[in-house]
Amino acid sequence: MPTAPNQAIRNPNALPVYVQLAEFLIREIESARLLDGERLPPEREMATKMNVSVGTLRKALAEVEKRGMLERIQGSGNYVRDAGKGDSVYAMFRLELPEGGGLPRADILSVDVMTKPEDLPKFGTSMRGSRVRRMRYLNDTLIAVEEIWLDESCGIIEADLLSDSLYRYYQRQLGFWITRIEDRVRIAPLPSWTPPTFTKPAGTVTGFIERYSWSDKPNTVEYSRTWFDPDQAVYVQRLK
Repeated sequence: MPTAPNQAIRNPNALPVYVQLAEFLIREIESARLLDGERLPPEREMATKMNVSVGTLRKALAEVEKRGMLERIQGSGNYVRDAGKGDSVYAMFRLELPEGGGLPRADILSVDVMTKPEDLPKFGTSMRGSRVRRMRYLNDTLIAVEEIWLDESCGIIEADLLSDSLYRYYQRQLGFWITRIEDRVRIAPLPSWTPPTFTKPAGTVTGFIERYSWSDKPNTVEYSRTWFDPDQAVYVQRLK
């Protein structure tokens, strides 16, 4: 079974541990790192390997089962069923480790509410928006830096309430959800604000994802750009 992320490394607003584990398993199944019909290790063994209690693991497995991706057979074990819909809070996160899968998490660099700069592509209906800058990880591997803009018409992003999943924040804190995205993938130099702790220095050409996002309204509500290290992650789009 693939190795889970280090559960001790979490920011104060991270998703609950059982949700993180469920999301990790869903992404492993969707990337075929866990195969349909595969029997998972015994629960106590899994819990020890993931450094969590058996109770927390069972809550995670119950979440995966609810989404139709796991069958729990009394007296036999837990079996992967790649027939359900993952409905993951990271369903729109297209970056994976080169070998597949990986649980996304983020270090927030800054959150600002400001007038949109002139060089920003036009989106939304307001002249202002919330800007979030983050470093992204898959499990414990640093993979990307990103900048997300949310149009002020949708609300304001508050740093102290922000979790690893922005889409979950939109749903729970601002009352809307992203229904459609458009990604444009190419290469581009890392921005000047790239932290010195990133895998490559500012100005280095890396993979680049430009994303426009819609809610149930006709105008785009979010614009983001992600610079990712192609030595650490790959962009994946699956059609089922």
